[in-house]
Amino acid sequence: MQATVAPYDTLVERMLPSEGVRGWMRDILLVIAGTALITLSARLQIPFYPVPMTMQTFAILVLAMAYGPRLGAATLALYIVEGAVGLPVFAGTPEKGIGLAYMMGPTGGYILGFLLAAMLVGWLAARGFDRSPAKAAIAMLAGNVVIYVPGLLWLGAVVGWDKPVLAWGLYPFVLGDLFKIALGAALLPGVWALIGRNDG
Repeated sequence: MQATVAPYDTLVERMLPSEGVRGWMRDILLVIAGTALITLSARLQIPFYPVPMTMQTFAILVLAMAYGPRLGAATLALYIVEGAVGLPVFAGTPEKGIGLAYMMGPTGGYILGFLLAAMLVGWLAARGFDRSPAKAAIAMLAGNVVIYVPGLLWLGAVVGWDKPVLAWGLYPFVLGDLFKIALGAALLPGVWALIGRNDG
């Protein structure tokens, strides 16, 4: 039975084609580098309105589009495992706790959303959604929705639905997310243009 092949290369496949053992080494290095970048982006705070903005979701979604669904999901899976075993990779760690205790707290649903978003956005990128600004924006918007749905559901379950869940877990971050979507929608097609392969 023949495997289904996505109609478009991802940026990583175009720039760093994988072949045999060298391909596995490339994948391992990319996954490790990806978790390091996500960790750094979670700690990078930029002054913004109405709350300071981290670049974590930007890094996750852009990496997923550049990596594709397989490497994107592997990167986020390793990132979650790193956090589960107690490495201070999540935003607010170790100050707000580490490991499974942190993951079971109010922000745990967003962490699951990271993995789901990486799978979705990587899948869309493998179908050409990273080639044009409009499609890249749609992919990143979809990724944000997939992050927020389990995030808000979990937050409500932990703190109680009588609390202002949307005011705590959604509204303050919308403007920052729109900024990051616009940035990613410009960045990815721009990279494709630079390498002369913008065939979407």
